[in-house]
Amino acid sequence: MNELILNKRLKKTASAAKQKRREGKVPGVVYGKRLGSLMFEIGEMELIEELSRTGEHGALKFDLDGYNGTAVIKEVQKDPVSHKVIHIDLEEVNRNSVLQAEVPIKLEGKEFLSKKGIVIQNQKESVKISCKAEDVPKSIGINVSNAKLGSIYKLSDLEIGSEISILDNLSTVFASVVSRQFIETKASE
Repeated sequence: MNELILNKRLKKTASAAKQKRREGKVPGVVYGKRLGSLMFEIGEMELIEELSRTGEHGALKFDLDGYNGTAVIKEVQKDPVSHKVIHIDLEEVNRNSVLQAEVPIKLEGKEFLSKKGIVIQNQKESVKISCKAEDVPKSIGINVSNAKLGSIYKLSDLEIGSEISILDNLSTVFASVVSRQFIETKASE
């Protein structure tokens, strides 16, 4: 886990935040029991690099003007047109504290199935988990390349480490395999 360098931001106006974005900075807020609520800014490229490593729900270490801590990413706001990060909310946590997070489910091998004319239909994009802050994964993956027509995938099929617990109902179906023809027929009805 790399440490992000956050700089305190003093001006609370929307125009000040826009100015920081033009300068290549992303405004944000970090809150917690010890910190209270503090506004900060961070370099856009540095933040994007960290988000690619930890995902948009992971934990990270930070340094806010000499104060070192660990935080989880609570919200990443993106511009609807450019998809650039425009704001980030962090919640300070104890590294060893257990927390709950929504983590994306990544279906690996979908391209292989589409070559066979088979499509995976997603019913659920993420799963709610509980684990230590430092153990929050970027995503939870499952290989679906060997799926057959009519197969279903339940949360109980996800392979996770013993340090992570799934909080959602394990019998919940998150994906099913259907033929391309079935989807086209349903869409035209």
